Amino acid sequence: MDFSLSTEQKQIRDMVAEFVDEEVKPVASDIDKEDEFPADLVEEMGKLGLMGMPFPEEYGGAGLDYHSYAIGLEEISRGSGGLGTIVAAHTSLAGNMLYEFGNEEQKQEYLTPLNEGTDIGAFALSEAGAGSDVPAMVTTAEKDGDEYVVDGGKLWISNGSVADTVTLFAKTDEDAGNKGISSFIVRPEEDDGFIVEGTEDKLGDKGCPTAELRFDGMRIPEDRLLGEEGDGFVHALKTLNGGRITIAARSVGIARAALEDSVQYAQDREQFDQPIARFQAIQHKLADMDTKVQCAKLLMHQAADKKIRGEKFIKEAAQAKLYASEISREVANEGIQIHGGYGYTKDFPMERYYRDAKLNEIYEGTSEILRNTIAAQLLD
Repeated sequence: MDFSLSTEQKQIRDMVAEFVDEEVKPVASDIDKEDEFPADLVEEMGKLGLMGMPFPEEYGGAGLDYHSYAIGLEEISRGSGGLGTIVAAHTSLAGNMLYEFGNEEQKQEYLTPLNEGTDIGAFALSEAGAGSDVPAMVTTAEKDGDEYVVDGGKLWISNGSVADTVTLFAKTDEDAGNKGISSFIVRPEEDDGFIVEGTEDKLGDKGCPTAELRFDGMRIPEDRLLGEEGDGFVHALKTLNGGRITIAARSVGIARAALEDSVQYAQDREQFDQPIARFQAIQHKLADMDTKVQCAKLLMHQAADKKIRGEKFIKEAAQAKLYASEISREVANEGIQIHGGYGYTKDFPMERYYRDAKLNEIYEGTSEILRNTIAAQLLD
């Protein structure tokens, strides 16, 4: 087992880190405050190849392995949690749906502009009454000639209000349970009946619009069906499984930001005529924070390694996402404690790290659902 990064992986890490330090971190607090989609940064990331990192060059991607993608997303999230979610939802969810389940024509027409960053992608699965319980969805797609007529709505859709391409899940057979769910490609600007009801005012994850969508007799051509009717539930599970690796990466990035800021603050802040970094209580906090970050990174890369090798990685992805998401909140919490009163104010980014970290425990599989997943794999 080789724990060292390849030359290419180091180059990716350094390139993205430089972009984050120079372009993202200086405006991260503004993104958080204004909560507006950072179109200029997303456009720049597209030019750098960061919007299609794990996909082949023939479809406009960067052709990177999943380790490099996780490293890149970790660095982006270190600068802005919201920007990390934008990239993860765009790439791991919408982009991966098209790459894994789209036919050649669909990949050329819809995946390529996503990878090049000229289009933005979203993944529309969750509903008000169907979060973890996917088969409880009520959105329907009824075949009418050479079209599908979609009625219903989706909730908590990252990038939903700015997306050019949405991968949508709907029931094509209401009596078939999870085998009656299908997946489709939706083009909001082209498909009449696609309605953005609004966006959520969230605790954190600012800059990434989380939208409520409604479909009112929306007609989409039958050639935008992904795979066959009834494949949608399997599409969703496989896509979310890979996406959990990238939420682990987002978690690690936020935790790293909290750790790095805490180390610097502990060396700068003086009490009782010495830097607080000299106190053993602070040293132990920093030691525990770093140990948790390193453990989370190892779990993340273990899952990525199994994915690259084509091995089963359901348990590993769940463990990586579960552990990394929980330690990101814990590390941010300790970071606030080290900063004391300053950590509780918006004069320092530590409180933002804490707010951004909490989301990791909720989306793309709650901690409770992931523990069920891990236990099921152990007991299988």
